[in-house]
Amino acid sequence: MEPWMGILIALVTAVIGACIGYMYRKNVAEKKIGRTEEYAKKLLDDATRKAEDSKKEMILAAKEEILQMKSELDKESRARRTELQRSERRMEQREETLDKREAQLDKRKDMIAAREESLEEKFADVQKLEAETEEIRQKQINELERIATMTQDEARQLVIDRVQKEAFHDAAATVREIESRAKEEGEKKARNIIALAIQKCAADHVAESTVSVINLPNDDMKGRIIGREGRNIRALETATGVDLIIDDTPEAVIVSAFDPVRREIARIAIEKLIMDGRIHPARIEECVEKAKKEVDNQIREAGEQAVFETGQHGIHPELVKLLGRMKFRTSYGQNVLKHSIEVSHLAGLMAAELGADVALAKRAGLLHDIGKAVDHEQEGTHVSLGGELARKYNESPDVIHAILAHHNDVEPQTVEAVLVQAADAISAARPGARRESLENYIKRLTKLEEIANSFKGVEKCFAIQSGREVRIMVKPEDVTDEGTKVLAKEIAKRIEKEMEYPGQIRVNVIRETRSTEYAK
Repeated sequence: MEPWMGILIALVTAVIGACIGYMYRKNVAEKKIGRTEEYAKKLLDDATRKAEDSKKEMILAAKEEILQMKSELDKESRARRTELQRSERRMEQREETLDKREAQLDKRKDMIAAREESLEEKFADVQKLEAETEEIRQKQINELERIATMTQDEARQLVIDRVQKEAFHDAAATVREIESRAKEEGEKKARNIIALAIQKCAADHVAESTVSVINLPNDDMKGRIIGREGRNIRALETATGVDLIIDDTPEAVIVSAFDPVRREIARIAIEKLIMDGRIHPARIEECVEKAKKEVDNQIREAGEQAVFETGQHGIHPELVKLLGRMKFRTSYGQNVLKHSIEVSHLAGLMAAELGADVALAKRAGLLHDIGKAVDHEQEGTHVSLGGELARKYNESPDVIHAILAHHNDVEPQTVEAVLVQAADAISAARPGARRESLENYIKRLTKLEEIANSFKGVEKCFAIQSGREVRIMVKPEDVTDEGTKVLAKEIAKRIEKEMEYPGQIRVNVIRETRSTEYAK
């Protein structure tokens, strides 16, 4: 075979191999393209299905939100409808009350008209009787002058001279007796008389504030304080033990609690939360703990400052802490701790003037209201609780007695106890120290007049001097001069038994006799 034939055969073989390889690669490539197209189609189908599912979910969520909004709107509509019905009922009740009052007024007018007619008839009868009485009296005078051989003026002058001599004699004897008694007992009772005089010139009041108002930066903060489904406000109330009142008052939250320390802790914690901006149960607990520590420090510092200011060293640390708690207690707007410091200074000054025990008076004055620090937590009045605390922490018997006697729960036996009474009353009664609610003030005046009017023979009565005096006019034909003293004493006892009032109330019973003549 020729050499070129071999080359030709090799070339043909190479061309045939190349064609076969090409065909194989083309076939493999076509298969890969088919598989790729199938995968792409599968991905497209999955994406389409997921898009449909997502669309359905969004439609369902939108429907749920629409249903929820509709439910809230229905609830709000029902609430407004209920409130409207309540308002209509209240208006109907008021209209009925006004109709009843109008009927009562008409009835009273008829009664008054009938009484006026009856009084006019009685007045005519009285005038007739007076004329007859005057005629009889004149006849009797003429007969007496004829029998006694003495005119009416001469007889009157004789009686006046005799009564004047007897009155001058009795007055002189009384003056001598008073002077003698004053000289014998003056030095002995001078201090007690001065202390009692100071006490009687003063008055006191007892009340307290039970709410604190917290200002908010805006009304949106109310929703954040309430929290989702009320979880934040529940956490606050549970952690602090107070009631949070969130109403229509613009940009304000009210903290209500009888315990002033808890109220102060809640106030500080809420202010911290508002400043921080993060309001959730965990943060609330953290802020409340910080507020408790801050209030404890304030209590300790306030108690130590009060002890230092009054110079009463050696007081038990627990009593110092209780004094500090009174910083957050008020009576008619007057801070109880400042009031106690003021009473201590006043009692010390008066004791120095009278030569009594200054240190004892100041110590008793500082501790006299210590029971108010725990009277929200324990049973009993602040007087009895204060006595128990002073006894528990080894205060002297004189200090305990002054605490128990400062509201006359026991009779004061020492000058210092009376001075604490007086200082307490002076501090409370000075202008601007305390305030009293209008409702309690009106109730006290009304009760005073009701008690006075319930006694027989009382014609009119008036509560005056802000309820510290009741002035009573009696019918002279029903009550004698001696009976006025008895009546005043009975009314005073009834007031002491049935009423609670600051200081003392003066009962004035007035009996007036009028003699009327007509010049003709």
